[in-house]
Formats: sequence, structure tokens, C-alpha cells
Amino acid sequence: MGIDLNKMRSKLTKLQNRGGGGDSVFWRPKDGEQTIRILPTADGDPFKDFWFHYNLGDNPGFLSPKKNFGEDDPLDSFVRELFNESTDDSIKMAKNLMARQRFFSPVLVRGEEGQGVKIWGYGKMAYEKLLSLVLNPEYGDITDPEEGTDLVIHYGKPAGASFPQTKITPRRKSTPLVEDVQHAETLLQSIPEFNDLFERKTPDQVGQILEEYLAGGTDAEENSVEEKKYGKTSDTNSDVSEVDAAFNDLLGS
Repeated sequence: MGIDLNKMRSKLTKLQNRGGGGDSVFWRPKDGEQTIRILPTADGDPFKDFWFHYNLGDNPGFLSPKKNFGEDDPLDSFVRELFNESTDDSIKMAKNLMARQRFFSPVLVRGEEGQGVKIWGYGKMAYEKLLSLVLNPEYGDITDPEEGTDLVIHYGKPAGASFPQTKITPRRKSTPLVEDVQHAETLLQSIPEFNDLFERKTPDQVGQILEEYLAGGTDAEENSVEEKKYGKTSDTNSDVSEVDAAFNDLLGS
């Protein structure tokens, strides 16, 4: 039996994911403008979503067993109990510990094509914008390798804003993914397996993380440190700022 190349690609993806720096499979926009192309996936859905818990002790983030895989886990139960208590403190803690949804797409970054396929992680607002483009008949299939549409990503913190924003503008003309058809096929075959991007923890492991977190204490002083670290403010967008910061920590870990 020959080597299973798909498994080998998955192993390489795991190594790159944990390597960080320039070798990371993840891509994050820099301040300013960058152009990307979202690649089509074999299942016809290039917009994958996962649920994460952030900032539980020293863990930068991990997949929610309940939200992603339908498994009952102690953290999910604990969050429900906190909400049911209905006190200001319990609700605040529940919101801090509850799972948050993030979205991922395979992309080719223009000007960095030599680095191969990357995975772009983004939030709900960018996801809604991408869906509106996909459903707009004027653009058609923006991921089509031959007649798709590049996207200009405008990323940065507007004047007066407390956190960066992502603006997505489609190019007016369709273009091929790359000029060489064989190269395009190679790129599509190299899209990482999404289910291998993040380590999956068992409910027992999540329970242990929760126990260690609670044993470490959650007093007001510690909470204030976390809020300062992630730029949480009193405005309505504070949760966005906090989650984005934690999410960036996760992708960089």
C-alpha cells in the first residue's frame, strides 16, 4: 500500500499550525490593504465555523466539545448554571466563559502566492459580508478558479474606534486564481483539512481545565487584569475587541 498523501498533508498542516511565525498555516490581515482570493472547497462550502472557549487560565483557546461535536462537557454545564443563577456576577462570568463562534476560509494572498494556501480566520461581521457577496448574482461564484473574484481587505482601526475593523471590497473584474491550470489544481489539492487545524480536547480534559481555572481564583482584581489585557471597554463593542484579541492569541500560539 502506498503513502496516503492526504494524511501526510494533514500531518504537515499540524506542524505548520504549531510552528507560528511565517510558517503558520493561518493568515491574519495587516494594517492597510491586502488582496486575497478565497479558494473553493470540495464540499462546496469554503466558510467553515468553529466554536472556541478563550482565556480559561493559560489556555489561549480550545474547541468547545458541546458546540462543535455535541458532547456534554463540564464547562458547558457550568456556563448554563451561571446563567440560571441570574445574578450580575454570574452572568458576567458566564459571558466570559461561553463559547464564541469564529469562521475560517482557505485563501491565496496576492503577492504572497509562493507561501501557498493559507487559512483566514475572521468574525461574524466579515462572514455576513462574504455571504452577501456569494449570494449577489452580479459576482457569481467568487471562488471559481477561472472566473472568480479577488477581495480587497481593508484592515485597521478607524479614527475614534477602540478596535480594528475589517472592510471587504470585491474587485470589479473577475480573474483566474493563477494563470497555470496545473498550478491551480495543485493549490486546491493542498487546502488543509479543517478538522485537523485545532487540537480536540475531550470533555474530561475540559473539565480539568475548568477545575484549574476555578482553583486559581476569579476575583475582581484578576478580572480587571484580563479586561485591561484585551482592551475591554464599556462600549457595546467591547466583547468584539476582547474576543478578537484572544482569537489572535490562539492563531499565533
